[in-house]
Parts: sequence; C-alpha cells; structure tokens
Amino acid sequence: MDKELIINATPTTVDIALLEDGRLVELHQQRSQSNFSVGDIFLGRVRKLMPGLNAAFVDIGHRKDAFLHYTDLGPKLKSLLKYTSDSMNGGQKSAMLDNFTFEPEIIKTGKIDQVLSKRLPVLVQVLKEPISTKGPRLNCEITIPGRFMVLTPFSNAVAISKKIANSEERKRLQVLISSIRPKNFGIIVRTAAEGKKVADLHEEIRGLTAKWEQLHAQLIGQQEPEKLLSELDKTSSILRDILNESFNKIVVNDKAMYQNIKGFMSSIAPKQVSIVQQHRSSRPIFDTFGVSRQIKAAFGKTATMPSGAYLVIESTEAMHVIDVNSGPKMHKRDQESSASSVNMEAAVEIARQLRLRDIGGLIIIDFIDMRNAQNKQKLVSTMRDLMRKDRAQHTILPLSKFGLMQITRQRVKPEVKINTAEACPTCQGSGKVNPTILLTDAIERDLKYIVNAHPGAQITLQTHPYVYAFLRQGLPSIQHRWYLKYRRWIRIEEEDDFAVTRYKFFDKNNDEIRLN
Repeated sequence: MDKELIINATPTTVDIALLEDGRLVELHQQRSQSNFSVGDIFLGRVRKLMPGLNAAFVDIGHRKDAFLHYTDLGPKLKSLLKYTSDSMNGGQKSAMLDNFTFEPEIIKTGKIDQVLSKRLPVLVQVLKEPISTKGPRLNCEITIPGRFMVLTPFSNAVAISKKIANSEERKRLQVLISSIRPKNFGIIVRTAAEGKKVADLHEEIRGLTAKWEQLHAQLIGQQEPEKLLSELDKTSSILRDILNESFNKIVVNDKAMYQNIKGFMSSIAPKQVSIVQQHRSSRPIFDTFGVSRQIKAAFGKTATMPSGAYLVIESTEAMHVIDVNSGPKMHKRDQESSASSVNMEAAVEIARQLRLRDIGGLIIIDFIDMRNAQNKQKLVSTMRDLMRKDRAQHTILPLSKFGLMQITRQRVKPEVKINTAEACPTCQGSGKVNPTILLTDAIERDLKYIVNAHPGAQITLQTHPYVYAFLRQGLPSIQHRWYLKYRRWIRIEEEDDFAVTRYKFFDKNNDEIRLN
C-alpha cells in the first residue's frame, strides 16, 4: 500500500492529509494558537474535588478546568506526588530514579478525596483535548513517547507491542530492553522497534531520559499551572507514530516546514529523507493532489460510493448514527446478495469515514437487513479487519437482532467538521446546493450506469450552458474522453432553463432515461 502525506501550511493553520493508494483516509488540522495537545505535560493545581464523580478539576491554564478522574490517577500516584513535591522544593536533586523510594500504590476502588486535596500541585498529562464545552481530560500516568519506545517513569515493566508476532523477536527485545533501561523506568516497545539494533534503541532511551531530565529541571522552584513538556507538533507526531516503509511521498508547500521535516526525518528514518519534497507550483497543493475534491466528496451529510449506494451520517450530543442505503442504481439481483454486496462496500467507506472525520464516542450503524447468518458474520469480520488500520482505540460489537452494529471509538480531540455547502450561483447565495465541484463526478457516475444498463442506446445529456461549455472545452474535452472510454458518442445539449446542478439523460426517442 502506497502512503502519501500532503501538508498545506498557512500562517495560522497546518492541514495534513494522509492518502492511502490515492484515497484520503485522515485529515488533521493544527492551529498555531493551540496550547493544549494530547501528550503535553503540565504542572497543575487541584481546584475542586468532586466526590460524587470521584474526580477532581485541575487548573492547567485553560479557561475551563481540566477533568481528572480517579481511574486516570494510576497506581503510582503517591510516588508521583512525592517526586513532584521534592523536585519543586529542591529535595529531589537528581532527575533519575535510581535512589528514589517508591510510595505504596493506591487501590483501584479508592476515593478521590483520600489521595488528593485542594490546591495540591500535581504533575498531569493531557489525555484528551478540550471538546465542545468540556475542558481537557488528564491522567497522572506520565509517558514520554518516542519512535521505537515509550518511557514510563515509576515502573519496572517492559511491555512488547502485540503487533510484533515473531516470538524470537519478542524475546530478543524483552532481554535487550531489560538490560539497557534506566532503573525504575518502564518501557513500552512499539511495533517500529522490530528488527532494530541495540545502538538505535539505546540512543532513543537516552533521548527520552533527556526529556525527563528537562522536565525535572523545570519543576525546580516552579509555580503551577505551567506547561513543562510539549508534545511534538502534529506533523512530527504523525510521522513518529505511523511512518514505515510503505510511505513513498511527503509533500509540503512551506519552505521552513520542509527543512524542519527533513531534519526530523534524518533523525528517525535517514533512509527515507529522499521522499520529502517541497511543492513549488503556484497551484494549491491540495488541488494538485486531489485532496480538495476528496474533502468536498467526503464531508457532507451523505457519502456516495462508486456503486451508487450511499451513507447518511448524523451526529447528536450522545452518539453518531450512520444509515446505509442501496441507492437507485443497484444491479438487479436477489435481495440477500444485493444487501450483502452493499453492506461490504459500505463497511469499507465507514471505516474510512471514521478515521477521516475522527468520529469518536458511540457509533450506531444501520446496515441493510440480511437473513443469512454467514453473511452477517462475514460483515462483522470484514469491519474488524478494516478498522485495524485505525490508530484510535475501538470496540466493535456483533450485529444486533435489529441489524445494528455498535462501535465505540476513542475520542481524544474534536470531530473534524468541514462545511461542504457552496453559495448557489443561480440564487446568488440565498440558498444552498450540493458542492458544484462534484457535479461532473455525479454526471460521470450516472452515465457509466446508463451505458452499462442500456448497451447500444443513443444517449443525449441536457445540462446548464455553463456545464455544457465545461464538458466540451479543451482537446481532448470531457466529451471526447467519454467517447474513448465508452466507444459511443454522448451528445450534449444546453438547456437555459436548467439550474447549474440540474441535468437529464434522454434516449434517441427523446424519452428521459430515469435512474430509478
């Protein structure tokens, strides 16, 4: 699978598009003014204890106090509080934990007011970005992520990624990491560490412990609230987490960011520095690589698939609902096989949409009803296989008796929402229409269906004069390309009374060819 990362940098935002085999699967946006990213470490101050919620609200400098639940404190909370307090008053001279004495672990079923008190300084890490009216969500199990490993202070455990399947490699990494890790620091070995040499792993451990030393130095004499350690920018964190040999292109339109990415790549993957390119054309980078068109097609209330089937995506405060519809152009087959075919195609698009829109929380999918138990099981298995590419934690339940699939997906930041409506050129903005940039795609999709459904028929397309001119302009024009593709001449007529987005197909008897 080919992967491309297309980066559009502007003075205020950075838009990052991840393409897999040319299809847009992830879209990330980073604002330059954003001060709260997942992974940032803060020195906060407990503002309020809520025994009824078994949680605390912590001031970390956001306009809304951050939320810290008891289950996110971690068993080593008392050790963390001791280290924080001793470092702030100068009692903890060394950043490392070689001579640090652990405190007793807290119990899983305890109460928040038994372990925290008002105005207590506490070291916290952002677990979820501010969403809607809610402030950030925090945890106290501090982690410092790297390319190959994640450093976990106040632990002695070594965990190996389950995606490393080779038992010999798992054993090698277990022994190797156990021998080089610092005392009282745990290590989580990431999938990217598979096959890496000891020198590479040792160098990264030194880099991660250097960040911990930087955090300790900032704690000395510090007054809360204050950010102590910031996560990498969005582009670098994506490259750190997902870069592999299947990446064949990283294109960025900003010279300074291009140099930064090359420098970052030279440190994490020197052999792949050559795939980083700078976009020098005057044409917008997202237009050049077809990202703008795919955004327009994907971020509406409906998402149409090549067969003509489509999804309707609705969001509420409590959940997201996706309805699968077969559309008017399904091939005439028996109901069971048609339903199974549409559901399989919909599963592919749903898995893509969840990643693309970064939809989190509870998701209910209403697939087309199927009677065959084997088809139902196949659909669930297919959905689970497709969702394995998703980096967000998720759980997929089997189809219910009503044919509904329930998915929970980790929500760590606001859902990506893009308004795809355009001002209607006919009514000068008094109404809204579907994106006109996709009109030719819709005509092409309908034409393909008609050609297959009516072999040998003479086809005439009636459309607005603007669209008429667009389809006939250039050499070869779109009309000529249709001729080469379908081996028949599609006649095009302009109709002044049509709205810009209206079009009809007719046969040789001037009877309209309807799609339903």
